Amino acid sequence: VQLQASGGGLVQAGGSLRVSCAASDRTLSYYVMAWFRQAPGKEREFLSSITWSEGIAYHIDSVKGRFAISRDKAKNTVYLQMNSLKPEDTAVYYCAAKMRGSNEYHAWGQGTLVTVSS
Repeated sequence: VQLQASGGGLVQAGGSLRVSCAASDRTLSYYVMAWFRQAPGKEREFLSSITWSEGIAYHIDSVKGRFAISRDKAKNTVYLQMNSLKPEDTAVYYCAAKMRGSNEYHAWGQGTLVTVSS
């Protein structure tokens, strides 16, 4: 599967942004899709995941209540809605995919930069 992330940009603190990830493969039933981010000078961080088939979502505690992952089966696209953004959310955001039951994400999008100004 090939992934294409988009939607990054510059937003003021407290604002909202939605990033998207379009998947090339239409047979995603057994996939788990996820969003990661990597801030300057920091390691890549897992944020959220969603099972493609059932839409079961998971978010890490630090973004729970502010970020929401979703998927649109008709558009073959995964989204990350980000609200109440903070300057520390500034990072390159990556989408990724793995097969259910796998420990590793094997497909990655190219990343989209989100910059939150104070």
